[in-house]
Amino acid sequence: MSHWLQDPRPGAGCVLIGEVAQAHDGSLGMAHAYIDAIAAAGADAVKFQTHIAAAESTPAEPWRKRFSPQDATRFDYWRRMEFTAEQWHGLKTHAESRNLVFLSSPFSGEAFELLRGIGVSAWKIASGEIAVSPLLRAIAATRQPALLSTGMSAMAEIDAAVAVLQEAGCPLAVLQCSSIYPCPPESVGLNMIDHYRERYRCAAGLSDHSGTIYPALAAATRGAEAIELHVTLSREMFGPDVPASVTTSELRLIADGIRFIARMRGNPVDKSAVPEQIAPLRDIFMKSVVAREALKAGLVLSEAHLTVKKPAGGLPPARLPELVGRRLRRDIARDARITFEDLE
Repeated sequence: MSHWLQDPRPGAGCVLIGEVAQAHDGSLGMAHAYIDAIAAAGADAVKFQTHIAAAESTPAEPWRKRFSPQDATRFDYWRRMEFTAEQWHGLKTHAESRNLVFLSSPFSGEAFELLRGIGVSAWKIASGEIAVSPLLRAIAATRQPALLSTGMSAMAEIDAAVAVLQEAGCPLAVLQCSSIYPCPPESVGLNMIDHYRERYRCAAGLSDHSGTIYPALAAATRGAEAIELHVTLSREMFGPDVPASVTTSELRLIADGIRFIARMRGNPVDKSAVPEQIAPLRDIFMKSVVAREALKAGLVLSEAHLTVKKPAGGLPPARLPELVGRRLRRDIARDARITFEDLE
């Protein structure tokens, strides 16, 4: 079954996106290692963040969480996360060689132009970039598929961003997101998946920061067309997003779970009849009416003379009352099935 990035419409198969973000900590080699690990875990896409410090921030930008002992300012940290256009192209080529869709969120107009230059097939709009801005309008003008995170916005802001993208003709998936790291169960907001789908008549999904496998699997049961999770190679890795990330082994569980759930959802069970593959089990596990003890011809049967035991194949238990008060025409051995042919 194809996923949403291959067939971007409501009701398409779920695309599972492994989010690297800044987990590479500025190391190009580590970024490539994440691509291999996310591909091996069974994801459909890998996502990075493209930061160009001078284009997106001022030196006065405060830390969300002061975690880096080698960066004096948040601006210095973003600068250390930068890759060249050639390096980004290498990451995209590597991802595609592993059958992953390459995605990266641009955080400035310059980052958008860099990514457009290397040829991305879809756009991920980060929660902090949802405002109707030159960047959002530039993305809309491409008319390419867009995934919109909503973690920092109220409905009015989401409405405005969705309107810009839909008016431009971008196939759209709106992702429920709570920008809390890690996100507690009470703040995941699974209900918003259905709400966005109904409100915007588009695909919907989840960008999860819980650091667990559970919200992703729950979102799959609601038919999410896109699920995105931060990924770490180990919970012992360095970085601010590790507590909000799943490990690559957990990502494998999620990938397998999403596909299992898709098969369940795509194959409703009809209980009006016994499925063909179940019929042989009925003979083994269900029961027939049998003699509780050896019975003589001429005996008028009472309920005390009868019981039900496995296997099936004789009269089913529901018909036992029909035998009560009837006279036997021949001897019946203990545990033998009783049929109407045995009765006068």
